[in-house]
Amino acid sequence: MTHNPEGPQHLPLADLPTTDLSDLYPDAPVVAPLFREFGGRPRFTGRAVTLRVHENNPLVRETLSTPGEGRVLVVDGGGSLNCALLGGQLGELGERGGWAGVIVNGCVRDTAELQGLNLGIRALAAHPRRSGKQPGGERDVPVTFAGVTIHPGDRISADEDGILILPPDAHDPA
Repeated sequence: MTHNPEGPQHLPLADLPTTDLSDLYPDAPVVAPLFREFGGRPRFTGRAVTLRVHENNPLVRETLSTPGEGRVLVVDGGGSLNCALLGGQLGELGERGGWAGVIVNGCVRDTAELQGLNLGIRALAAHPRRSGKQPGGERDVPVTFAGVTIHPGDRISADEDGILILPPDAHDPA
């Protein structure tokens, strides 16, 4: 827990727990508590890069192969529980590329490997089957799942208490 004797209003947003952010931004959407933690970084924050795919992950690989620059990849897999959209190899790509985290509205695999990465990872469940390799999907589109809509550029903050979506213009408290 981050503690500042002057109160949360004097910490940068990236250092605030979601509980304090929720108090500062009471209208900020909160992702329904459906997601499990799979990565080795329980707390992460960054700007959203969004994807919409269905049971195929080439676009996930392509995106994680680009510089993450501290951003969060949000993958809307339609909530499919039929295969994993992210595994150890793609998690390593994300870690090496400087991504802060990945949120998958779907499944992951290689969970022991994912736990060892310095990457925040949230997903609905684990699944041993890999995804298909057909190209396709959409990038940088609004995605809606778990009671929220996430737009490209939204600020994502995730920790042990949940996932909060702040608007792109949210700024550090004065």
